Amino acid sequence: MDTTTTLLLIAACVAAVLLAAAVALLVRLVRARRTLRRAGLPTGPRWVFWGAIAYLLLPTDLLPDPVYLDDIGVLLLALRSLPLPRRTPEL
Repeated sequence: MDTTTTLLLIAACVAAVLLAAAVALLVRLVRARRTLRRAGLPTGPRWVFWGAIAYLLLPTDLLPDPVYLDDIGVLLLALRSLPLPRRTPEL
């Protein structure tokens, strides 16, 4: 294998790992929102949830699409914006 092929293979592997991380975060965001809705708790602003999904799916990004770091950041911010129920300390 020459150097170019090796670099392309490494870049493809990194892109695949980043895409898998973005999809895993998307699934986690959808499940967390669904769990909050089933429990009757507020889910926060709807535009944050749908904006994060649209940002992941739309081809216009801050960084080119093989680099999913910005998509991962937007999904993490959306997941962080979900209100988490407070646990009461056990006595």
